Amino acid sequence: MVTVGEAWVDTIAAVAAIDLLRDVELLADLNEDEMEAVASSAQTHRYLRGDVVFAEGSEPDRMCVVVSGRFAMAMRSVDGRESMVALMERGDVFGDMGLFDGGVRSAEARALEPSELIELPYGPLRKVYEERPDLLWGVVRLLSGRLRVTDSALADSVFLDVTGRTAKRLLELAGDADEFALPITQEELAGMVGASRERVNKAIASFVRLRWIDQQDRRYRITNREELERRAR
Repeated sequence: MVTVGEAWVDTIAAVAAIDLLRDVELLADLNEDEMEAVASSAQTHRYLRGDVVFAEGSEPDRMCVVVSGRFAMAMRSVDGRESMVALMERGDVFGDMGLFDGGVRSAEARALEPSELIELPYGPLRKVYEERPDLLWGVVRLLSGRLRVTDSALADSVFLDVTGRTAKRLLELAGDADEFALPITQEELAGMVGASRERVNKAIASFVRLRWIDQQDRRYRITNREELERRAR
């Protein structure tokens, strides 16, 4: 075990890696030999809250799969403002675009809490795709899904006001549960919404006043999901 920047790195056995990677959409079509080749190069990395996995604009060399915890994908404006563009949780993949386009990292990846990743170097992955290019149809399918998500986010920015976007993000973070703990700070939530912290807090206060939600610090309870969902449309 080697300590690196308050995170530790440990090479994992190929069999254990395969068990964790089988459900990753990008790797779903690999056969046993291909999966073993990819998994044999895998490493686990553990990060503390605030640790940066990679910086925006840095050269890419690996793909990451979330084992536990949460990671923020964030972009910064020239004046230093931050926008949190995605929240990555168990089973989510990030850092894969550079494998296919060779471009620099489009966003910063940062741990939001003690978290663990499996990190896969590009080399073995690229070799698999070069030897069996038909696997790239799975990549096309994955990227098409991401484009749909991007289209939806663009529509939200055009058709929903800050209050509507805040309602939608809270529902996304809650999932099917009515009670949940906000896994991010108010500042990070504002980045996801694409508005100032003050405006997002004002929207949340209005939901509390209308008795659509109860709030105790970072814990929330949805008391009128129907109205909250209506406001998010």
